[in-house]
Amino acid sequence: MKFKYVRIQGKALAKNTMHAKGIFSMCWQMIQQDVMTGEDADLFREIDSWFAENLPWPPPCKKQEPVVCWFKTENAEEMLKMIRPAMWLLERYNHPYYVVYTNTPGEIVYEDKYQIAAKADGVLQIDELQPSWSPKETE
Repeated sequence: MKFKYVRIQGKALAKNTMHAKGIFSMCWQMIQQDVMTGEDADLFREIDSWFAENLPWPPPCKKQEPVVCWFKTENAEEMLKMIRPAMWLLERYNHPYYVVYTNTPGEIVYEDKYQIAAKADGVLQIDELQPSWSPKETE
């Protein structure tokens, strides 16, 4: 199966989307909280500047609308190459992250050559624990 979209996200949820924060948000938060300082913070600022120059900033993001951004896998090679140092920074500071692939990001409200923004409904669904899926219950 070929996936259409990829996103690097953490464990913490963004309040406006109730969705996992993305890599840019995680790195900026670490800088603002003085977790990431000095050369590491400078490195992330350079990464962020490159993306600011080479990746359009979706209007819904500028307006702080509840959206979740995803890279398009078909055109993501350069973007993922440039984001790898930020992933390295997360690892350096033991900040957990996940690389998530999907074909169903939700309702797409913005699209360009490299990315999409999908509407977040702001609802966090928490299901009850299901009965064991194991065919045999251990005693």
